[in-house]
Amino acid sequence: MNELTLIIPAKNESESLPIVLEEIKNQNVKIKVLLHRDDVLTINAIRNFNCEIIYQVNHGYGDALIHGINSTTTKYFCIFNADGSFNPLELKYMLDKINKLNYDFIFGSRYQKNSGSDDDTIITLIGNFIFTKIGNIFFKLPITDILYTFVLGKTESAKKLNLVQKDFSFCIELPIKAKEHDMTMSSIGSFERKRLGGIKKVNAFKDGFLILKHMIYLFFKK
Repeated sequence: MNELTLIIPAKNESESLPIVLEEIKNQNVKIKVLLHRDDVLTINAIRNFNCEIIYQVNHGYGDALIHGINSTTTKYFCIFNADGSFNPLELKYMLDKINKLNYDFIFGSRYQKNSGSDDDTIITLIGNFIFTKIGNIFFKLPITDILYTFVLGKTESAKKLNLVQKDFSFCIELPIKAKEHDMTMSSIGSFERKRLGGIKKVNAFKDGFLILKHMIYLFFKK
């Protein structure tokens, strides 16, 4: 897995991120953590780990991921949460699948066979079902969990997409633009674990509105 870079956006994750880095320290991967200089507690908590810290100049979840992808030099990248909700044991299965199929992107899914979530709520479950169906019907996306950003892909492919969304609408911009570029993608079952600490950074209603707004924009932009 030495051709894989984990991109970890972090914001006030001093409680959970050290546990995540401890769990993945024996994985043969490169690790990039993106955060702000004023997040001193998180910075101090991870100083002794073998990871590259990249300081965000701007703000936003998408901005961190775009910065991380653009700075990646390995063949593959994977978006990886700082809160412990992603299981690093699943990385091998995702990497095996993308190599076997020679696809551009593999998306983790909580809604396939042998998958699930300890962190989903009824609101996020319904919202994700709606947004995924919109993606399937209007954009012909062959994925089953559009808002789950456990994504492993070819770095070169991602860099071709001109990703610009700095907020959580990044999660729908990536697959929609990949489809527009005739790139290949598939889903694989994943189990979302309960986050280790801190609070969720996603606001279901505010971020849901931003995601819907951008999906409408991308649809009529075609």
